[in-house]
Amino acid sequence: MSFNDAILKQIQDAWSKIDGPIHFQVEGSDASALTKAVEFLQPLVGLNPLLSLEQLEVGESSMRISISRKGEKANVHFRGLPMGHELTSLVLAPLVLRGKAKMPDDTTSRRIQALQGPIEVNTCVSLSCENCPIVVQAFNTMAALNPSIQHTMVDGATAPEEMKALGVMSVPTVHVNGESFATGRQDMTGLLEKLEQGFAGAASTESLEEREYDVVVVGGGPAGASAAIYTARKGLRTAIVAENIGGQVRETKGIENQIGVPYTEGPQLAEQLRDHVQAYDIAVLENQRVEAVSIEDGTKAMNLKGGLQLKTPTIIAATGARWRELGVPGEKEYLGRGVAFCPHCDGPFYKDKEIAVVGGGNSGVEAALDLAGICAKVTLIEYRDALKADQVLLDKVEAAENIEAITMAQTLGIEGDGKKVTGLSYRDRTTEQEHTLDLTGVFVQIGLVPNSAWISDHVETTAFGEIVIDEKNHTSTAGIYAAGDVSTVPYKQIVIAMGEGAKAGLSAFDHVLKSA
Repeated sequence: MSFNDAILKQIQDAWSKIDGPIHFQVEGSDASALTKAVEFLQPLVGLNPLLSLEQLEVGESSMRISISRKGEKANVHFRGLPMGHELTSLVLAPLVLRGKAKMPDDTTSRRIQALQGPIEVNTCVSLSCENCPIVVQAFNTMAALNPSIQHTMVDGATAPEEMKALGVMSVPTVHVNGESFATGRQDMTGLLEKLEQGFAGAASTESLEEREYDVVVVGGGPAGASAAIYTARKGLRTAIVAENIGGQVRETKGIENQIGVPYTEGPQLAEQLRDHVQAYDIAVLENQRVEAVSIEDGTKAMNLKGGLQLKTPTIIAATGARWRELGVPGEKEYLGRGVAFCPHCDGPFYKDKEIAVVGGGNSGVEAALDLAGICAKVTLIEYRDALKADQVLLDKVEAAENIEAITMAQTLGIEGDGKKVTGLSYRDRTTEQEHTLDLTGVFVQIGLVPNSAWISDHVETTAFGEIVIDEKNHTSTAGIYAAGDVSTVPYKQIVIAMGEGAKAGLSAFDHVLKSA
């Protein structure tokens, strides 16, 4: 691969922050693969005199790129050339090792450093997957902070037999010490919590640290970012608590209905949200989740993982929503082995195969259309009596020769042979007859579930878990506001979430003024 001058200049600018020697090592038994890796790395390593490159022809192992602080044992590795979306992971790796990238806050760093290994992590990726770098970069950061963690990115395309033996049919798929660990989009918050279940050391619990703010925004998506910017602009001491900045926006491919911006993509918008938040005096507590909330005399106390407690008179809940699961037998058992949620990331695994998409709304129909270009046949399963997507999408479904829609169908279960999905069973709600479709993949696209459990004991919620709000985003509890997809606001759209976040921020400002 050759890099154009613009890309090289961007990488050189990023690596100008490196303040100590970093060593790249290419090793393996395939001379051709080693040569390609060296040719790939040489123009990059030449961008900074602090970088060095070494080639080793060893054993029978496949080609691997290892990166380390010079003189130290390498624990960040790439099997396969990290091109495509993973090029960013490669560029960030030396910066993370020198502590010059965006690093976790002190509380999260202490939790990572307390993990007791050895912890051998392998993340199987596709270079076209937009979610995979999030997982790869999270583990690279953890490996940089804790020498007992070894992390290797594995390009599944370079190891098809290994992927088949492991039953990998979805990316990213993570194995820890040889055991299946996680599948699908994950952020550092969730990954760290899962690691702590098996590897936490005694030092992971620190004494309670208290911080006070005028307003704490929980959630880093469009609503949360907007709310925090508005409160900060009003001069309020503001903090954001979020698993990541961007939220579910990061999973969105094309965005064509953000007014004034004809087209953008989720990851790009997420970074723009981060840049905008960081332009203000806002305390960003990323990779964090609220574990408990208590209220006393109007003061809200929120306990975060790792011993941090935030106190504030005002909370803005903007925690969005997550993918709704079917809740049928086989769904969890075959996650990553035929059950998937992201057609963009996992579609290539089902090339020329027959699959089903469960859900006949916009997201389901869009997924079916995307997958129809790859798969031999796509069957749309819809519970109601008709598909409920926009007419422009329905017209495309009608024109597609390899999409079949089955309506009035209740999904009963996902079947498999113990290793992978082999079928989907459903009940015809008109005749009550049960049927089974023979297929190799099921993509679940049935909407979202509000992330409201953390605050639901203190505010009124609907039967679906949405936080009930009025026209100014007040909840049933004074000093607590909600905005975006976690609330009862109709039409779950990015542009609406941004506006609702602004409203919640202005309402919070009024509350702080009256409480002063």
